[in-house]
Amino acid sequence: MSNIVKIGGFNVGDQNHCFIIAEIGINHNGDVNLAKKLIKIAHDLGADAVKFQKRTVEVVYSKHELEMERPNPFGNTNGDLKRGLEFGYKEYSVIDKYCKSLSMLWFASCWDRQSVDFIEQFNPPCHKISSACLTDDDLITYIKSKGRPILLATGMSTQEQIDHAVKILGEDNLVIMHCTSTYPSSEAELNLNVIPNYIKRYSCPIGYSGHEKGVFPSVLAASMGACVVERHITTDRTLWGSDHPASLEPEGLRRLVRDIRLLNTIKGDGSKVVYKSELPIIKKLRRK
Repeated sequence: MSNIVKIGGFNVGDQNHCFIIAEIGINHNGDVNLAKKLIKIAHDLGADAVKFQKRTVEVVYSKHELEMERPNPFGNTNGDLKRGLEFGYKEYSVIDKYCKSLSMLWFASCWDRQSVDFIEQFNPPCHKISSACLTDDDLITYIKSKGRPILLATGMSTQEQIDHAVKILGEDNLVIMHCTSTYPSSEAELNLNVIPNYIKRYSCPIGYSGHEKGVFPSVLAASMGACVVERHITTDRTLWGSDHPASLEPEGLRRLVRDIRLLNTIKGDGSKVVYKSELPIIKKLRRK
């Protein structure tokens, strides 16, 4: 039995409730009003939390990367795009206030120390370590020092790299998230059988962060033991931006939440019984 990790008022690891995260990430496209709209959608459709992404652009990207030509709604360089997608204190204050008004949990994946300190001022219920940061020992050690629950994404990582990160973090207060870091991910590369392997290998709760198109693989992940499921959400998959094509529109999120919440009912308790509803059928069809 995996350990329970407390995130907000939720017992993550309790198979009676899968913790569903609607990842907004950078799908707000630099517009705090779009961010609020996505928060409301996530809340109304039954997600348990929303997640954002926070980076200090000049720390995460080199000068050369920022100066690369890349036409976008904010300018003509990659730096214009990255800066345009980063919310500051003003925007996150609005997000924090709005989430509190809905009793909605929110947190972020932080890509550098300064971003961790920035998000810490909002007292997040947990931190997320992105797959890109799994090999950054300094950063994950710093996040660990904050004493909050941690979700660790494991995309584009070898088993050895994952074990190394888990050794640094320890398995208490940790949720390990299976993930494939392509946007969108192909069905042939989802490899959901990693989930039961993680359950055997580690003593902490195991989750799934999906980037596939559609809903079925994420529901299947929950049925295989993932007690956290995270999916990007958007108002429209055709919007500009790299993450929208791998995101769920509102109807997709509605079906995801509905189907995951039905899993325990569908799976039952494992005891073979004859239901009362079957008795008339027995009488009608059995000869002996």
